[in-house]
Amino acid sequence: MPIGTVKFFNDSKGYGFIAPETGGNDAFVHISAVEKSGMRTLRENQRVSYELQEDRRGKMAAVNLQDASDTVPVDQAAGEQAEAGDQPAAE
Repeated sequence: MPIGTVKFFNDSKGYGFIAPETGGNDAFVHISAVEKSGMRTLRENQRVSYELQEDRRGKMAAVNLQDASDTVPVDQAAGEQAEAGDQPAAE
């Protein structure tokens, strides 16, 4: 499942966009997908995992959302691995 960060979500209009952590095009997200996932809304900068699914108009939209706030971002995890690799081996 891709992970991304909510760029914005407009409660009154019922939609927003998620920026994928790995780059690429932002994912559209509709309030119906948010509610189906058991959430009430999305917050700006909230990390979420999601799946992409073609909507009825043929456009890709985020579905099956899950809060991913407790996961480590890809760029941070890579940095932590590099730091661990810089350490001398234990004797």
